[in-house]
Amino acid sequence: MRKAFKYRLYPTQPQQKDLERTLSLCRHLYNAALQERRDAYKKAGRTVGFYEQKRYLPEIRAELPEYKHIHSQVLQNVIERVDLAFKGFFRRVKAGQKAGYPRFKGKGRYDSFIFPQAYETGVKLQDGGRRVLLKVFP
Repeated sequence: MRKAFKYRLYPTQPQQKDLERTLSLCRHLYNAALQERRDAYKKAGRTVGFYEQKRYLPEIRAELPEYKHIHSQVLQNVIERVDLAFKGFFRRVKAGQKAGYPRFKGKGRYDSFIFPQAYETGVKLQDGGRRVLLKVFP
């Protein structure tokens, strides 16, 4: 059984800046992954899959220092979102529905990120569940 929890956060100013920076970097990664898939198909006629893009995340974190501070599972989820967008597109094409090709995300259009194993990686409950300690950057 899978459980999901949603918490309303009241971050401090430094935490707010860290959250906004994380969202911005995730949005840039999403757009880059989408662009990579588009270019690969337009220029070479080949598709780029989820695992192929996921395999490059360690290289991205090594080359771009700003991504070192974002948890790896958060970055993997960004690639998963791109993959789900394309799967939905191809499913709608196959069903004969209005397809809606995946779009690039603008500043206000990418507003969340996910910790798949939240308790182990990014969120800790304190004071009997009344206070949330958020660790966005390792």
